[in-house]
Amino acid sequence: MLDRLLPGIPGADRQRLALLPCLDGTTEVTALPGGITNRNYKAVTPRGTFVVRLSDEESSLLAIDRVHEHRNSLAAAYSGAGAPVIDFVPGAGVLVVGFLEGRTWVEEDVRRPDNFARIAEACRRLHAGPRFVAEFNMFDIQARYLAVCRERGFRLPARYEEFLPMVERIRRAMAVLPEETVPCNNDLLARNFIDAGDRLWLIDYEYSGNNEASFEIGNIWSESTLPLEYLEPLVTSYWGRHDPAKVARARLWGLVGQYGWMLWASIQSSVSPIDFDFWEWGMEKYERAVATFDSPDLGGLLDDAAGRN
Repeated sequence: MLDRLLPGIPGADRQRLALLPCLDGTTEVTALPGGITNRNYKAVTPRGTFVVRLSDEESSLLAIDRVHEHRNSLAAAYSGAGAPVIDFVPGAGVLVVGFLEGRTWVEEDVRRPDNFARIAEACRRLHAGPRFVAEFNMFDIQARYLAVCRERGFRLPARYEEFLPMVERIRRAMAVLPEETVPCNNDLLARNFIDAGDRLWLIDYEYSGNNEASFEIGNIWSESTLPLEYLEPLVTSYWGRHDPAKVARARLWGLVGQYGWMLWASIQSSVSPIDFDFWEWGMEKYERAVATFDSPDLGGLLDDAAGRN
């Protein structure tokens, strides 16, 4: 019966969907838009409505561990921040989670200052939950992505390696006053917020790991291209106080993220079967990173983050 509900879905995806017992009796399957790492399908079943996330082997180049994703998704669900986990097929690139009723955010939602308190509350709920199974450090991820690009001859943007000494300076400054790590999503693009009215859900735990809360906040600021003047109120909403060192730390993490995610885009543009302009997506981030690297503000940010001001 399920096979008859899958017209237009690629054959390999059809086969994986048809093998899931949790989809027995499914009455409707539709492809969900927006995924740039996975392909996502919504399935209406007698047990409830689910989202099936299908990934490919190439995702291992992106430092994604699907077993960790599954375990961290369970922890996020326990914290009350993430969707319930329904099924997982190790080695097959299949994760099934509950479908969350609500509106998927767009960048304009993240940019609204009246939403900052809600964003902060959702992040604090996740960060207060069970620790995740591994650490996430953007400096390490960036170095891993760069090694992949060098080994495979993937494209690098102009001046990319010129900024490596600056990134090392940032790493040393950030190491002076490190934050304790908490379970972080690490990839809170606007579409990974689901607004249920009375609460925000946080979805997609591919890049999840224990990390500094300041990375989470800085990455949110960067991913939705918030104006610079919005970073301080977003940081204050999370920490409950004005703290220039936290603002600097979040901005620097946003910068390191922009620099690292550019390489993610280079890898994806070379290996992903998804029809998406990954290079342009990455270059938008990289150009913002270059502007900060070239800015006279960088030295002051390093001093603030290291507590030297």
